Amino acid sequence: MKEVTIYTDGSSKGNPGNGGYGAVIIYTNDKGETIEKTISGGYTNTTNNRMEIMAVIKALQVLTIPCKVQVYSDSQYLVNTFAKKWINNWKRNGWKTASGTDVKNKDLWITMLALTKYHKVKFEWIKGHNDNKYNELCDKLATTAADAAKTEDKGDG
Repeated sequence: MKEVTIYTDGSSKGNPGNGGYGAVIIYTNDKGETIEKTISGGYTNTTNNRMEIMAVIKALQVLTIPCKVQVYSDSQYLVNTFAKKWINNWKRNGWKTASGTDVKNKDLWITMLALTKYHKVKFEWIKGHNDNKYNELCDKLATTAADAAKTEDKGDG
């Protein structure tokens, strides 16, 4: 199984406001060369949380074969949703939080669940803006995409 590393970041200008995501996908090709691929996109009327989730979804969707994926994100919310199994509880509780409120971004979480079944995905939190060149690049990609946002994403937050 091919091993892939993904760094991600999401950004929102206001909450909600223009948002964007950025990701760096790193893998070794069949020739033994290390490949770094960047992706990004922007949306209007969205939130930072949606962009953090979207960054991972879009990066995983680029992968055409099942892979073993290590995702590094500066979003504790995103990482804890999977690492601490919050998503399993939400699903079991009919997409309700422990307090009984509707889970925000249910549409994106369902998409993410499907992708984590296709790929073997492990999430790890990294402190944002800590001089990690990939984290910094993702932040720049997300901010640029937010500044150029034209697509409508009227998500629930």
